[in-house]
Amino acid sequence: MATRAPYLKSRYSGYHHRQVPQEDAELTHVGPDTPAGEYFRRFWQPVCYSDDLKDLPLRLRILGEDLVAFRDGTGEVGVLELHCPHRGTSLEFGLVGDKGIRCCYHGWLFGCDGTILETPGEPAESTLKERLFHGAYPVKEAFGLVFAYMGPPEEMPAFPVYDSFVRPGYRVVPGQKYIYPCNYLQILENTMDAIHTSFLHTIVSGAVFTDEFGVLPELEFMETPVGIIYIATRRVGDNIWSRSVENVLPNLQQVAPVWETGQKEIGFSGPMMSRWVVPLDDTSSMYIELRHVSETAGIETPGWWVDRSKMLAGQMPPDTYEEAQRRPQDFEAQVSQRPIAVHGMEHLGTTDRGITMLRGQIRKGIRDVKAGQDPVGLMRDDVGPIPTYCNNTVVRIPPAATEEADKKLMRETGRRLARGYIEAPPLLAAAE
Repeated sequence: MATRAPYLKSRYSGYHHRQVPQEDAELTHVGPDTPAGEYFRRFWQPVCYSDDLKDLPLRLRILGEDLVAFRDGTGEVGVLELHCPHRGTSLEFGLVGDKGIRCCYHGWLFGCDGTILETPGEPAESTLKERLFHGAYPVKEAFGLVFAYMGPPEEMPAFPVYDSFVRPGYRVVPGQKYIYPCNYLQILENTMDAIHTSFLHTIVSGAVFTDEFGVLPELEFMETPVGIIYIATRRVGDNIWSRSVENVLPNLQQVAPVWETGQKEIGFSGPMMSRWVVPLDDTSSMYIELRHVSETAGIETPGWWVDRSKMLAGQMPPDTYEEAQRRPQDFEAQVSQRPIAVHGMEHLGTTDRGITMLRGQIRKGIRDVKAGQDPVGLMRDDVGPIPTYCNNTVVRIPPAATEEADKKLMRETGRRLARGYIEAPPLLAAAE
Protein backbone atom coordinates (compact mmCIF):
# COMPACT_ATOMS: atom_id res chain seq x y z
CA MET A 1 0.00 0.00 0.00
CA ALA A 2 1.21 3.53 -0.77
CA THR A 3 2.82 5.50 2.07
CA ARG A 4 1.10 8.73 1.03
CA ALA A 5 -2.34 9.54 -0.30
CA PRO A 6 -2.41 11.46 -3.59
CA TYR A 7 -2.29 15.25 -3.44
CA LEU A 8 -5.71 16.41 -4.64
CA LYS A 9 -5.63 19.37 -7.03
CA SER A 10 -9.21 19.63 -8.23
CA ARG A 11 -12.72 19.92 -6.82
CA TYR A 12 -14.91 16.91 -6.10
CA SER A 13 -11.95 14.55 -6.32
CA GLY A 14 -12.74 12.32 -3.33
CA TYR A 15 -12.77 9.28 -5.61
CA HIS A 16 -8.99 9.52 -5.78
CA HIS A 17 -8.66 9.60 -1.99
CA ARG A 18 -10.39 6.36 -1.07
CA GLN A 19 -7.34 4.29 -0.24
CA VAL A 20 -5.93 5.10 3.22
CA PRO A 21 -2.17 4.47 3.55
CA GLN A 22 -0.75 2.39 6.38
CA GLU A 23 0.23 4.06 9.62
CA ASP A 24 3.92 4.70 10.34
CA ALA A 25 4.53 1.43 12.20
CA GLU A 26 8.06 2.37 13.24
CA LEU A 27 6.71 5.26 15.34
CA THR A 28 3.32 3.93 16.41
CA HIS A 29 3.54 0.21 17.19
CA VAL A 30 4.59 -0.38 20.81
CA GLY A 31 4.26 -4.10 21.57
CA PRO A 32 7.16 -6.43 22.44
CA ASP A 33 9.91 -6.55 19.80
CA THR A 34 8.55 -3.55 17.87
CA PRO A 35 10.98 -0.66 17.29
CA ALA A 36 9.01 1.93 19.31
CA GLY A 37 8.13 -0.69 21.91
CA GLU A 38 11.78 -1.45 22.56
CA TYR A 39 12.54 2.28 22.70
CA PHE A 40 9.91 2.95 25.36
CA ARG A 41 11.05 -0.09 27.33
CA ARG A 42 14.47 1.51 27.83
CA PHE A 43 12.88 4.16 30.08
CA TRP A 44 11.09 3.99 33.44
CA GLN A 45 7.35 4.24 32.76
CA PRO A 46 4.64 5.24 35.26
CA VAL A 47 2.02 2.50 35.46
CA CYS A 48 -0.33 3.72 38.21
CA TYR A 49 -0.63 5.96 41.26
CA SER A 50 0.67 4.66 44.58
CA ASP A 51 -2.76 5.06 46.12
CA ASP A 52 -4.30 2.89 43.39
CA LEU A 53 -2.78 -0.07 45.21
CA LYS A 54 -5.05 -1.00 48.09
CA ASP A 55 -6.05 -4.46 49.29
CA LEU A 56 -6.90 -5.82 45.84
CA PRO A 57 -4.58 -6.42 42.85
CA LEU A 58 -4.69 -3.92 39.98
CA ARG A 59 -4.84 -5.23 36.41
CA LEU A 60 -2.74 -3.19 33.97
CA ARG A 61 -1.95 -3.13 30.28
CA ILE A 62 1.30 -1.36 29.44
CA LEU A 63 3.13 -1.43 26.07
CA GLY A 64 0.93 -4.29 24.87
CA GLU A 65 1.64 -6.47 27.91
CA ASP A 66 -0.97 -7.61 30.44
CA LEU A 67 0.31 -7.11 33.97
CA VAL A 68 -0.84 -7.02 37.58
CA ALA A 69 0.32 -4.57 40.25
CA PHE A 70 -0.08 -4.96 44.01
CA ARG A 71 1.36 -3.88 47.35
CA ASP A 72 1.98 -6.69 49.80
CA GLY A 73 1.89 -6.55 53.58
CA THR A 74 5.52 -5.42 53.82
CA GLY A 75 4.72 -2.37 51.67
CA GLU A 76 6.69 -3.68 48.70
CA VAL A 77 5.13 -3.18 45.25
CA GLY A 78 5.15 -5.85 42.58
CA VAL A 79 4.46 -5.53 38.86
CA LEU A 80 4.14 -9.05 37.47
CA GLU A 81 2.91 -10.82 34.36
CA LEU A 82 -0.86 -11.12 34.64
CA HIS A 83 -1.20 -14.85 34.10
CA CYS A 84 -0.03 -17.43 36.63
CA PRO A 85 2.74 -19.62 35.15
CA HIS A 86 1.06 -22.74 36.54
CA ARG A 87 -2.23 -22.87 34.63
CA GLY A 88 -2.69 -19.33 33.33
CA THR A 89 -5.24 -17.97 35.82
CA SER A 90 -5.23 -14.18 36.02
CA LEU A 91 -3.54 -12.81 39.12
CA GLU A 92 -6.03 -9.93 39.18
CA PHE A 93 -8.06 -12.45 41.21
CA GLY A 94 -5.08 -13.31 43.39
CA LEU A 95 -4.79 -12.90 47.14
CA VAL A 96 -2.43 -10.16 48.29
CA GLY A 97 -0.73 -11.36 51.44
CA ASP A 98 1.86 -10.43 54.00
CA LYS A 99 4.46 -11.24 51.36
CA GLY A 100 3.70 -11.41 47.64
CA ILE A 101 0.56 -12.44 45.80
CA ARG A 102 -1.06 -15.89 45.77
CA CYS A 103 -2.92 -17.33 42.78
CA CYS A 104 -6.55 -18.01 43.60
CA TYR A 105 -6.64 -21.28 41.64
CA HIS A 106 -3.96 -23.48 43.22
CA GLY A 107 -2.30 -21.17 45.72
CA TRP A 108 1.09 -20.64 44.14
CA LEU A 109 2.72 -17.67 45.90
CA PHE A 110 4.87 -15.13 44.06
CA GLY A 111 7.19 -12.51 45.49
CA CYS A 112 7.42 -9.00 44.08
CA ASP A 113 10.58 -9.95 42.19
CA GLY A 114 8.97 -13.01 40.57
CA THR A 115 10.39 -15.55 43.01
CA ILE A 116 8.03 -18.51 43.48
CA LEU A 117 7.77 -18.77 47.26
CA GLU A 118 5.29 -21.62 47.57
CA THR A 119 3.74 -24.31 45.33
CA PRO A 120 1.04 -25.93 47.49
CA GLY A 121 0.16 -29.47 46.42
CA GLU A 122 3.59 -30.23 45.02
CA PRO A 123 5.57 -33.00 46.75
CA ALA A 124 7.79 -31.87 49.60
CA GLU A 125 10.86 -32.84 47.60
CA SER A 126 9.79 -30.82 44.54
CA THR A 127 12.38 -28.32 43.31
CA LEU A 128 10.02 -26.63 40.88
CA LYS A 129 9.94 -23.35 42.78
CA GLU A 130 13.75 -23.26 42.92
CA ARG A 131 14.02 -23.78 39.16
CA LEU A 132 11.34 -21.36 37.93
CA PHE A 133 10.57 -17.66 38.26
CA HIS A 134 7.46 -15.72 37.32
CA GLY A 135 7.82 -12.67 35.06
CA ALA A 136 8.31 -9.49 37.09
CA TYR A 137 9.59 -5.98 36.44
CA PRO A 138 11.70 -3.65 38.64
CA VAL A 139 9.61 -1.01 40.41
CA LYS A 140 10.29 2.46 41.76
CA GLU A 141 7.85 4.57 43.77
CA ALA A 142 8.28 8.33 43.61
CA PHE A 143 6.09 11.44 43.82
CA GLY A 144 2.97 9.36 44.43
CA LEU A 145 3.50 7.27 41.29
CA VAL A 146 4.56 3.69 40.64
CA PHE A 147 7.12 3.31 37.84
CA ALA A 148 8.21 0.08 36.17
CA TYR A 149 11.24 -0.65 34.04
CA MET A 150 10.22 -3.12 31.31
CA GLY A 151 13.41 -3.29 29.27
CA PRO A 152 16.40 -5.66 29.26
CA PRO A 153 17.59 -6.06 32.89
CA GLU A 154 21.20 -5.42 31.94
CA GLU A 155 20.21 -2.11 30.30
CA MET A 156 18.27 -0.63 33.26
CA PRO A 157 19.06 3.11 33.54
CA ALA A 158 19.10 5.37 36.56
CA PHE A 159 15.73 6.64 37.72
CA PRO A 160 15.36 10.23 36.44
CA VAL A 161 14.38 13.10 38.75
CA TYR A 162 13.58 16.34 36.95
CA ASP A 163 14.28 19.75 38.47
CA SER A 164 10.60 20.70 38.20
CA PHE A 165 9.77 17.88 40.65
CA VAL A 166 12.04 19.17 43.43
CA ARG A 167 11.94 22.96 43.07
CA PRO A 168 11.84 24.96 46.30
CA GLY A 169 8.47 26.40 47.27
CA TYR A 170 6.47 23.80 45.33
CA ARG A 171 5.16 20.31 45.90
CA VAL A 172 4.00 17.81 43.32
CA VAL A 173 0.74 15.96 43.91
CA PRO A 174 -0.98 13.22 41.92
CA GLY A 175 -3.62 14.52 39.54
CA GLN A 176 -6.02 12.83 37.15
CA LYS A 177 -5.61 9.74 35.00
CA TYR A 178 -7.28 9.47 31.58
CA ILE A 179 -7.54 6.64 29.08
CA TYR A 180 -7.74 7.62 25.40
CA PRO A 181 -8.79 5.08 22.72
CA CYS A 182 -6.03 6.03 20.29
CA ASN A 183 -2.30 5.80 19.68
CA TYR A 184 0.08 7.58 22.03
CA LEU A 185 1.78 9.68 19.34
CA GLN A 186 -1.22 11.79 18.31
CA ILE A 187 -1.70 12.65 22.00
CA LEU A 188 1.96 13.41 22.64
CA GLU A 189 2.15 15.67 19.57
CA ASN A 190 -0.55 17.95 20.98
CA THR A 191 2.03 19.59 23.23
CA MET A 192 3.98 20.85 20.23
CA ASP A 193 0.83 22.36 18.67
CA ALA A 194 0.59 25.89 20.09
CA ILE A 195 -1.92 27.08 17.49
CA HIS A 196 -4.67 24.77 18.74
CA THR A 197 -4.80 26.66 22.06
CA SER A 198 -5.84 29.79 20.16
CA PHE A 199 -8.36 28.06 17.91
CA LEU A 200 -9.75 24.93 19.58
CA HIS A 201 -9.56 26.21 23.15
CA THR A 202 -10.61 29.82 22.53
CA ILE A 203 -12.31 30.56 19.22
CA VAL A 204 -14.21 27.27 18.80
CA SER A 205 -15.17 26.41 22.37
CA GLY A 206 -14.93 29.76 24.12
CA ALA A 207 -12.05 30.78 26.38
CA VAL A 208 -11.27 27.50 28.13
CA PHE A 209 -8.16 29.14 29.61
CA THR A 210 -7.74 32.94 29.48
CA ASP A 211 -8.88 35.33 26.76
CA GLU A 212 -5.27 36.14 25.89
CA PHE A 213 -4.81 32.61 24.50
CA GLY A 214 -7.04 33.74 21.62
CA VAL A 215 -4.19 35.83 20.20
CA LEU A 216 -2.37 33.80 17.55
CA PRO A 217 1.24 33.58 18.70
CA GLU A 218 4.49 34.01 16.87
CA LEU A 219 5.99 30.53 16.87
CA GLU A 220 9.47 29.12 17.24
CA PHE A 221 10.66 25.62 18.18
CA MET A 222 13.88 24.65 19.89
CA GLU A 223 15.47 21.34 20.75
CA THR A 224 16.66 20.99 24.35
CA PRO A 225 19.13 18.57 25.94
CA VAL A 226 16.16 16.34 26.92
CA GLY A 227 13.61 16.99 24.18
CA ILE A 228 11.87 19.95 22.58
CA ILE A 229 9.95 23.13 23.45
CA TYR A 230 7.74 25.41 21.47
CA ILE A 231 8.19 29.15 22.01
CA ALA A 232 4.89 31.00 21.54
CA THR A 233 5.13 34.77 21.95
CA ARG A 234 2.12 37.07 22.21
CA ARG A 235 1.77 40.83 22.47
CA VAL A 236 -0.24 41.90 25.55
CA GLY A 237 -0.14 45.72 25.65
CA ASP A 238 3.41 46.79 26.44
CA ASN A 239 4.33 43.23 27.43
CA ILE A 240 5.64 40.25 25.51
CA TRP A 241 4.40 36.97 26.88
CA SER A 242 6.67 34.07 25.98
CA ARG A 243 5.21 30.62 26.64
CA SER A 244 7.14 27.38 26.31
CA VAL A 245 5.48 23.98 26.63
CA GLU A 246 7.79 20.98 26.66
CA ASN A 247 8.16 17.37 25.62
CA VAL A 248 10.80 15.49 27.59
CA LEU A 249 11.78 12.35 25.71
CA PRO A 250 10.35 9.89 25.34
CA ASN A 251 6.81 10.65 26.57
CA LEU A 252 6.71 13.26 29.35
CA GLN A 253 4.83 16.49 28.72
CA GLN A 254 5.23 19.62 30.85
CA VAL A 255 2.61 22.34 30.51
CA ALA A 256 3.04 25.94 31.67
CA PRO A 257 0.23 27.49 33.77
CA VAL A 258 -2.93 28.00 31.71
CA TRP A 259 -4.20 30.77 33.98
CA GLU A 260 -1.54 33.19 32.69
CA THR A 261 -2.79 36.43 31.10
CA GLY A 262 0.47 38.16 30.19
CA GLN A 263 -0.74 41.34 31.91
CA LYS A 264 1.99 41.44 34.57
CA GLU A 265 5.71 40.89 34.31
CA ILE A 266 6.86 37.51 35.63
CA GLY A 267 10.07 35.55 35.50
CA PHE A 268 10.46 31.86 34.58
CA SER A 269 7.32 30.18 35.97
CA GLY A 270 8.06 26.49 35.52
CA PRO A 271 5.22 24.03 34.77
CA MET A 272 1.80 23.66 36.35
CA MET A 273 1.65 20.02 35.26
CA SER A 274 3.89 17.13 34.29
CA ARG A 275 2.16 14.21 32.64
CA TRP A 276 3.19 11.09 30.83
CA VAL A 277 1.45 9.70 27.76
CA VAL A 278 1.93 5.98 28.39
CA PRO A 279 1.13 3.62 25.50
CA LEU A 280 -1.13 0.84 26.74
CA ASP A 281 -1.07 -0.77 23.30
CA ASP A 282 -1.16 0.47 19.71
CA THR A 283 -4.66 1.95 19.99
CA SER A 284 -5.04 2.99 23.63
CA SER A 285 -3.04 5.31 25.84
CA MET A 286 -2.98 6.63 29.40
CA TYR A 287 -2.45 10.18 30.56
CA ILE A 288 -1.12 10.13 34.13
CA GLU A 289 -0.27 13.49 35.68
CA LEU A 290 1.48 15.27 38.51
CA ARG A 291 0.34 18.76 39.47
CA HIS A 292 2.70 21.45 40.70
CA VAL A 293 1.31 23.37 43.68
CA SER A 294 2.90 26.53 45.01
CA GLU A 295 3.63 26.86 48.71
CA THR A 296 5.31 30.24 48.26
CA ALA A 297 3.67 33.48 49.39
CA GLY A 298 2.72 35.66 46.44
CA ILE A 299 2.66 32.81 43.93
CA GLU A 300 -0.80 31.35 44.17
CA THR A 301 -2.00 28.14 42.56
CA PRO A 302 -5.74 28.30 41.79
CA GLY A 303 -7.84 26.28 44.21
CA TRP A 304 -9.40 24.17 41.46
CA TRP A 305 -5.97 22.95 40.40
CA VAL A 306 -5.08 21.92 43.94
CA ASP A 307 -8.26 19.80 44.09
CA ARG A 308 -7.34 16.43 42.59
CA SER A 309 -10.98 15.66 41.77
CA LYS A 310 -11.07 18.59 39.32
CA MET A 311 -9.77 17.92 35.83
CA LEU A 312 -8.37 20.15 33.12
CA ALA A 313 -11.12 21.09 30.67
CA GLY A 314 -11.57 18.99 27.56
CA GLN A 315 -9.60 15.94 28.61
CA MET A 316 -12.58 13.57 28.50
CA PRO A 317 -15.73 13.48 26.34
CA PRO A 318 -18.82 15.36 27.55
CA ASP A 319 -22.10 13.68 28.45
CA THR A 320 -23.61 13.86 24.97
CA TYR A 321 -22.37 13.54 21.40
CA GLU A 322 -24.11 16.81 20.49
CA GLU A 323 -22.18 18.66 23.17
CA ALA A 324 -18.95 17.17 21.83
CA GLN A 325 -19.83 18.46 18.36
CA ARG A 326 -20.73 21.92 19.62
CA ARG A 327 -17.72 22.32 21.95
CA PRO A 328 -15.01 19.88 20.86
CA GLN A 329 -11.85 19.79 22.94
CA ASP A 330 -8.57 17.87 23.09
CA PHE A 331 -10.24 14.47 23.46
CA GLU A 332 -12.34 14.84 20.31
CA ALA A 333 -9.51 16.41 18.29
CA GLN A 334 -7.00 13.70 19.13
CA VAL A 335 -9.13 10.56 19.25
CA SER A 336 -10.95 11.41 16.01
CA GLN A 337 -7.67 11.30 14.04
CA ARG A 338 -8.33 7.52 13.77
CA PRO A 339 -7.22 4.87 16.30
CA ILE A 340 -3.74 5.35 14.81
CA ALA A 341 -3.25 8.63 12.94
CA VAL A 342 -2.17 8.12 9.32
CA HIS A 343 0.67 10.50 8.52
CA GLY A 344 0.34 9.76 4.82
CA MET A 345 -3.02 11.59 4.82
CA GLU A 346 -1.63 14.76 6.44
CA HIS A 347 -0.67 18.06 4.82
CA LEU A 348 1.57 19.74 7.39
CA GLY A 349 2.21 23.47 7.37
CA THR A 350 4.68 25.95 8.85
CA THR A 351 3.09 25.84 12.31
CA ASP A 352 3.56 22.05 12.39
CA ARG A 353 7.34 22.21 12.44
CA GLY A 354 7.39 21.22 16.11
CA ILE A 355 5.45 18.07 15.29
CA THR A 356 7.87 17.04 12.56
CA MET A 357 10.79 17.80 14.88
CA LEU A 358 9.26 15.68 17.66
CA ARG A 359 8.63 12.77 15.30
CA GLY A 360 12.22 13.05 14.15
CA GLN A 361 13.50 12.96 17.73
CA ILE A 362 11.46 9.85 18.55
CA ARG A 363 12.51 8.15 15.33
CA LYS A 364 16.15 8.88 16.11
CA GLY A 365 15.69 7.44 19.62
CA ILE A 366 14.12 4.30 18.16
CA ARG A 367 17.01 3.85 15.76
CA ASP A 368 19.61 4.58 18.45
CA VAL A 369 18.18 1.75 20.55
CA LYS A 370 18.15 -0.54 17.54
CA ALA A 371 21.82 0.30 16.97
CA GLY A 372 22.71 -0.48 20.59
CA GLN A 373 23.14 3.18 21.60
CA ASP A 374 21.55 5.14 24.43
CA PRO A 375 18.80 7.48 23.20
CA VAL A 376 18.58 11.15 24.20
CA GLY A 377 16.97 11.54 27.62
CA LEU A 378 18.19 8.24 29.06
CA MET A 379 20.45 8.64 32.10
CA ARG A 380 22.91 5.88 32.94
CA ASP A 381 23.98 7.48 36.23
CA ASP A 382 22.19 9.37 38.98
CA VAL A 383 23.19 12.86 37.91
CA GLY A 384 20.91 14.75 40.30
CA PRO A 385 17.99 16.90 39.13
CA ILE A 386 17.71 16.98 35.33
CA PRO A 387 17.06 20.46 33.87
CA THR A 388 13.72 21.19 32.17
CA TYR A 389 12.50 24.28 30.36
CA CYS A 390 8.69 24.62 30.45
CA ASN A 391 7.60 28.13 31.49
CA ASN A 392 5.66 31.33 31.07
CA THR A 393 7.74 34.51 31.09
CA VAL A 394 6.32 38.02 30.70
CA VAL A 395 8.68 40.93 30.01
CA ARG A 396 7.93 44.60 29.47
CA ILE A 397 8.98 45.49 25.94
CA PRO A 398 6.83 48.13 24.18
CA PRO A 399 5.70 47.43 20.60
CA ALA A 400 7.96 48.09 17.66
CA ALA A 401 7.05 50.74 15.08
CA THR A 402 5.29 48.37 12.65
CA GLU A 403 3.34 45.16 12.97
CA GLU A 404 5.94 43.21 11.02
CA ALA A 405 8.78 44.64 13.10
CA ASP A 406 6.88 43.78 16.28
CA LYS A 407 6.41 40.16 15.18
CA LYS A 408 10.15 39.95 14.59
CA LEU A 409 10.76 41.51 18.02
CA MET A 410 8.51 38.91 19.67
CA ARG A 411 10.22 36.01 17.95
CA GLU A 412 13.68 37.33 18.84
CA THR A 413 12.62 37.87 22.47
CA GLY A 414 11.26 34.33 22.74
CA ARG A 415 14.42 32.84 21.25
CA ARG A 416 16.65 34.92 23.51
CA LEU A 417 14.78 33.88 26.64
CA ALA A 418 14.75 30.20 25.65
CA ARG A 419 18.46 30.13 24.81
CA GLY A 420 19.24 31.77 28.16
CA TYR A 421 17.18 29.21 30.04
CA ILE A 422 18.89 26.31 28.26
CA GLU A 423 22.32 27.76 29.04
CA ALA A 424 21.43 28.42 32.70
CA PRO A 425 18.36 26.38 33.74
CA PRO A 426 16.46 28.50 36.32
CA LEU A 427 14.89 25.62 38.28
CA LEU A 428 18.22 23.84 38.60
CA ALA A 429 19.81 27.01 39.94
CA ALA A 430 16.93 27.47 42.42
CA ALA A 431 17.39 23.92 43.76
CA GLU A 432 21.10 24.41 44.47
